[in-house]
Amino acid sequence: MTIIERRIEELGITLPESPQPIANYVPTVQTGNLLFVAGLGPAARADGTTPNGKVGKDLTQEEGYEAARLVGINLLARLKSSLGDLDRVERIVKLLSMVNCTPDFNQQPAVANGCSDLLVEVFGDKGRHARSAVGMSSLPNDIPVEIEMVVEITEG
Repeated sequence: MTIIERRIEELGITLPESPQPIANYVPTVQTGNLLFVAGLGPAARADGTTPNGKVGKDLTQEEGYEAARLVGINLLARLKSSLGDLDRVERIVKLLSMVNCTPDFNQQPAVANGCSDLLVEVFGDKGRHARSAVGMSSLPNDIPVEIEMVVEITEG
């Protein structure tokens, strides 16, 4: 078990199987030492449910935060599937957090913190990243949050 996998276990997180793309794209693209991770929605909770709906209508800000954390878990699963070894992560470079929300909801950064906080918990300073957090009128399959990520990696 790698250092990062041990940390994930210490946090009580079980990584799911990496989700398959739902359209015509690839899950990750590597160019040089950068890995671009396609946008993902939330992983299922321990009880098998998955958050759905608009933040500000169907979900509270706190529930949106939880959904973003669940997206972070899916992103970790995608990284594990792509890299094999999460210790290859040199740095989380950037996130684009898209929040499915009502027009009057303006706390997208607070929702996106669910994923950002998780990445710092898992990777420490290597998890600190640049980020954009924006509101969307809808997202695929009514997911509350979709996040894409750019990661600096070391050779395998």
